[in-house]
Amino acid sequence: MKKSIIVSALIVWAFSANAQTDQTALQGTKFWDNWSVEFKAGGITPLTHSSFFKDMRPGLGVGFSKQLTPVFGLGFQGMGYINTTQSKTAFDASDVSMLGKVNLMNLFGGYPGDPRPFEIEALVGIGWLHYYMNGPGDINSWSTRFGFNFNFNLGEEQAWTLGIKPAIIYDMEADFPRAKSRFNVNNASFEITAGITYHFMCSTGTHHFTKVRVYDQAQIDALNSSINDLRMQIEAKNNQVMGAAQKIGALQTELDNCRKAAETVKTVVKTTRIPETIVTFRQSSSVIDASQRLNVERVADYLKNHPNAKVEINGYASPEGNLDFNIKLAQARAESVKSMLIKKYKISSTRITAKGKGIGDMFSEPTWNRVSICTIED
Repeated sequence: MKKSIIVSALIVWAFSANAQTDQTALQGTKFWDNWSVEFKAGGITPLTHSSFFKDMRPGLGVGFSKQLTPVFGLGFQGMGYINTTQSKTAFDASDVSMLGKVNLMNLFGGYPGDPRPFEIEALVGIGWLHYYMNGPGDINSWSTRFGFNFNFNLGEEQAWTLGIKPAIIYDMEADFPRAKSRFNVNNASFEITAGITYHFMCSTGTHHFTKVRVYDQAQIDALNSSINDLRMQIEAKNNQVMGAAQKIGALQTELDNCRKAAETVKTVVKTTRIPETIVTFRQSSSVIDASQRLNVERVADYLKNHPNAKVEINGYASPEGNLDFNIKLAQARAESVKSMLIKKYKISSTRITAKGKGIGDMFSEPTWNRVSICTIED
């Protein structure tokens, strides 16, 4: 009989595993995934030769389970049945069982990717049954268990399950020598319990199996082709950026030549007031390059030599890009020049006004308008 039960369990497991082969691949199949712990309480009563409700006595239990697939799971539980007679023992029996579970909803309806709000499990188990006697002579036997779990999955993450669990338990030894029958209704009890189960977090970040979309080779080839196309587009854009950088370098050189020409005019005119000084910036930047610090120093020298002079700094941006960003960038360029005058050259902040003027149109070449213009006020 033991062999028959083991063979039946293997057949159930094979049927469950076969039912999963047509499903989408699953995540959360590591050893430490899909474990749960359960606490339950209820009552147990003999099926025959007793009053069903009058002779029912309370039972408590705890169990651990591992869900191998969305259909099939294995569990281990211990039940203790409280003594309601005049015997001095607190428990009159205990049953420690190994369980096999089959989720009938997933078996026949397929696994949808998340547990259903309500599910039914079929349960079969084999265990060690122990009767506690008042005094020496405790009795050991072995048991089988057949039942159902009516499960209600709770919460947004469905980490908790409330279950109603009816079962029939057979004492497989009992009067077997006389009756020659293991599954004898006279040696069976009906158990009804309610329990709460917590499903531990899996490696996927969920409390249950997660579906994974399986791609065939044609889909993979199509995705690879799209990736290669994107790489070619990126390479083309990089070439455009390099060309733009070369153009910026040429324009920067031309602008440097313009500044040098302005300095020459200043020397010939020999005016006591320096002309407007221009500090240029790189695209999308408010950082003053080393090549531009000399222009800031010229403003600082003039202010140091003319204690009553003040300077107004107006920041500009070129028209490329987002308007709101360029408005903020223009202000940042003005503030960058002001900050250098204060921190490096110790010019009082009361003598400096910094304003962002937004998009500049002083120069015919749009990219030349990435500047801060310093105007001296005597």
